[in-house]
Amino acid sequence: MSNHTEIRWHGRGGQGAKTAALLLADVAFQTGKYVQGFPEYGPERMGAPITAYNRISDTVIRSHSNIYDPQYVVVVDESLLESVDVTSGLKEDGAILVNTERSKEEIIPHLKGYKGDVYVIDAKKVSMATLGKYFPNTPLLAAIVKVAGIMDKETFLREMQASFRHKFASKPEVIDGNMKALEMAFEEVH
Repeated sequence: MSNHTEIRWHGRGGQGAKTAALLLADVAFQTGKYVQGFPEYGPERMGAPITAYNRISDTVIRSHSNIYDPQYVVVVDESLLESVDVTSGLKEDGAILVNTERSKEEIIPHLKGYKGDVYVIDAKKVSMATLGKYFPNTPLLAAIVKVAGIMDKETFLREMQASFRHKFASKPEVIDGNMKALEMAFEEVH
């Protein structure tokens, strides 16, 4: 991982973008990084566009603003490609990760001329295969860890298992499915 990584998440209320950003901050913190994970939204209802952010660094983070020029963008809902400028400020030496059933080549024309790396993952396919329900945030969390090189796969999975044990203490039966979703997502991101 580089010294300082900034990620902007675009999703809709209820899709888990905020939760994914907070989980990423938590697992990165557990590995000794300095982190921030926070959402930006107003009084919107479920389904309204929201933005969440991550900063992950080897050194103390002094900035406390939104992230306007991220290295990475995660698009949880591909319908936002038509209504939100998800590539605004996105650095061309970074990457965009889009949750879609479509190929990278089909997505590129919707990215307003963005010239950096483009990755896609079908988070619905991963989620349905491992969880039996559509929760896009778990597969996207693993996918951005891989794309951004935030930490190695084994460390990430170990820290996520610990986080899930705490988070789902009263529902341990969901831990295996979530772990399988993370592992499958590492293989499915293209």
